[in-house]
Amino acid sequence: MFKKSIVKLFLCILMVTVFCGSAQSVTIKIATISPEGSSWMEQMRKGADQVAKATDNRVKFKFYPGGVMGNDKAVLRKIRIRQLQGGALMSGSLSGLFPGNQIYSQPMKFRSQEEVDHVRQHMDEYIIKGFDDAGFVCFTLIGGGFAYIMSKSPIASVGDLKDRKIWVPDNDKSTVDSVSSFGVSPIALPLADVRTGLQSGLIDTVGTSPVGAVVLQWHTEIKYITNIPLLYIYAVFAIDKKAFNKISPDDRKIVSDMMTQALQELDRINRQDNVKAIDALKNQGIKFITPSQDQMNEWRATAAKASQELINAGDLPKAPADQVTALLEQYRKNQ
Repeated sequence: MFKKSIVKLFLCILMVTVFCGSAQSVTIKIATISPEGSSWMEQMRKGADQVAKATDNRVKFKFYPGGVMGNDKAVLRKIRIRQLQGGALMSGSLSGLFPGNQIYSQPMKFRSQEEVDHVRQHMDEYIIKGFDDAGFVCFTLIGGGFAYIMSKSPIASVGDLKDRKIWVPDNDKSTVDSVSSFGVSPIALPLADVRTGLQSGLIDTVGTSPVGAVVLQWHTEIKYITNIPLLYIYAVFAIDKKAFNKISPDDRKIVSDMMTQALQELDRINRQDNVKAIDALKNQGIKFITPSQDQMNEWRATAAKASQELINAGDLPKAPADQVTALLEQYRKNQ
């Protein structure tokens, strides 16, 4: 009888040990369109290596770079069916889950990086919480800089947009609505098809950051950049909350601390890379078009109308949008 009890106790201990060991070992599969060797991949891998070391490989990340898992829309679908646990995603692709994340993407809302920094100090937490409520852990926001209008023909005024074949992301309703407010009918394409679209003439105008244009090689197909910070763009390193909660509480803290640190560094690097990319674009012979003051006034009036229409349509929550406006007015008053 004593021997049987010992055997049962041993089996129970063995089962508990095996169960706990498997529960603590988690691999988070992350997909991104960022190519191998980019700053994005370098920083994500750096954070992942630190996490694996600090958790004795209880938490590991596996990356799928270069769009091998498809665009953001495809990645989100694969997260839903548990084929992936997360992705490095552009904020606009998540607007359907949390419309409030687009408060930074109102057209021409910001005039400088300093204005962005001021507002982000107050509003990043709202966005991160909104993503959390929508089922994603995001740690921090990763700035992508300002998107500029880049085109094959010069664009100085709002009227110059007429008859342009303007690209918008195929899974970003808020951007479609914003661009449409300027009186044009945009053409929605997956990111992977944009360069081909520029080459074939399907599109002739895009909006992206300087570093995005260089990394994606779109700069080889455009001749002009309108010198207006049109939109502030950012991305997130998003992990499905259910998958994240499978990690033990102690290890979750390690992941949060180390990935936040790595992604904040990426945020800083992106800012530097955009400055370098502007110089690279100028060296490529791309011409920067600066609108006149009257043209700028028209751009700003049209952009303000576009933001209000997004709010009126319910695509942008009014309270946080108003808070961004108030923060900007306060900042500009103090300058």
